[in-house]
This record gives sequence, structure tokens and C-alpha cells, in this order.
Amino acid sequence: MQANNDPKDILARTIWGEARGEGIEGMVAVANVIMNRVKASRWANDVIGVVLQPKQFSAWNLGNPNRTLMQRVTERDKQFRQALEIADKALSDDLDDLTNGADHFHTRAVSPRWSRGQTPVAKIGRHVFFRLT
Repeated sequence: MQANNDPKDILARTIWGEARGEGIEGMVAVANVIMNRVKASRWANDVIGVVLQPKQFSAWNLGNPNRTLMQRVTERDKQFRQALEIADKALSDDLDDLTNGADHFHTRAVSPRWSRGQTPVAKIGRHVFFRLT
């Protein structure tokens, strides 16, 4: 199954691609960041526009091995089924924000230039979350 232009599907694939190893809380946190960006309208005013902007969510970057995995994952995968449930709640505005309004995140394994000097608003699993707007 390939990703399509359905917001729920794209959101779930992004959640899965970015946080499938982070458990429910980590996947919810990634969904929170995406929805916070949608609400801010700085990036785009819809899920697809936010997640598919170049170099915003690494799982969608060309050459990232997660991209192919993310595009091919099906509902047979337990974490993808969880991501679909989280996406459904996020799109229904029925998801608690675990990130305190974060609009950026990165793994603890990296230190991107944009995060230097910024104060994290949450740390969930292997991700660090920031509110930059």
C-alpha cells in the first residue's frame, strides 16, 4: 500500500515513520507537533501541507530509508494501526497535547542548529520538544 492524499493516512504514516519505536506516548507527541503546526498556519494550514514540506519531517526526506518503509507499511503492523488511531483522534481534535504546544522536535541523538540555545518544553522517550513560534 502506498501513501495517498488522505490526511489521516499521511498523518498516521508520519507518526509511524517518526516515532514507531517510541510507544503510544511518543507517537501522540509527534501528532501533537504536527497539529500544533497546522493550528499555527505558519507552515501550512492542513496536515498534508505541514508534513510534506521539504526537510520538516525526516521520514519524508528523499533518501531516508524510513520513507520507503513508511510508504509501504500496512495495517498488519501493530504500530501503524496505533498510528491510525492516534491520527483519527488528532484530526477530531480529541488528543491531549503532551508537548506543551511544541512545534519542533528532534531525537536526543542529534543537536540541530535550530535547537541550539532553545529551552525544551517536553522530553518524551528519545525525543526533545520545542516551541519556537
